[in-house]
Amino acid sequence: MSRRITVVTAVHAPSAGFLSEAYASLRAQRLPEGWEWRWLVQEDGETDAVRPHVPDDERVTFRQGRPGGPGVARTIALAHADGEYVKVLDADDRLTPGALARDLAALEADPGLGWATSRVLDLLPDGSTVGFPDDPEEGPLEPGTVLAHWAANGYRAPVHPASLFARRDLLLALGGWMALPASEDTGLLLALDAVSRGWFTGEAGLLYRKWEGQVTGQPAHTDTAERQARMAVVEARARALAGSGWRWPVSR
Repeated sequence: MSRRITVVTAVHAPSAGFLSEAYASLRAQRLPEGWEWRWLVQEDGETDAVRPHVPDDERVTFRQGRPGGPGVARTIALAHADGEYVKVLDADDRLTPGALARDLAALEADPGLGWATSRVLDLLPDGSTVGFPDDPEEGPLEPGTVLAHWAANGYRAPVHPASLFARRDLLLALGGWMALPASEDTGLLLALDAVSRGWFTGEAGLLYRKWEGQVTGQPAHTDTAERQARMAVVEARARALAGSGWRWPVSR
């Protein structure tokens, strides 16, 4: 029986046209013998605009639901995630060759790791890519590392939440993505960091597309009052989790 990685993608109508590229990058992944992936594509809404872009592949499942933002779409998709691991892949992004295998290898080699991230490159409209100068060294990330950096650097995390790969049971224990209009993935990253060790892979694992319709590029995303509220609740949740004493994996 194959062991499974569930790839979760939230999509709305403006980004549906990029699904074919996300799918091509997923189809190109090569996993160790005995492993397989399944792709859950969850529309944030119920339109007729997304379904035509969903690949006809038995490994791909498409569902719709009332709109609530990408965090809600991803979290409700978890109801159908039956793999041991969950990988997030935004509809407008692309995995690099070998990304899934590298994430998997890190967590399979160390049962004490709860999650993994990797280096991310911005994919610009002209097809060029730009990296980040302050990526950490490849290796384990001890609990609290991400929160400390994020709080000390203007709410900028040292690793990118769009590249998250996590154990499904841990993801469910934390309630999935935060119920926020944005920064829901940062909230999850900091929650994971609060209770478990992570891993950072120095080789680029994701191409993060920059385009004019990008949600994080809209004026509402940088509204001062909302951003302050988002950052406050994200930080408060992470600190509450860290202070609870609960850690993953749970001692039995």
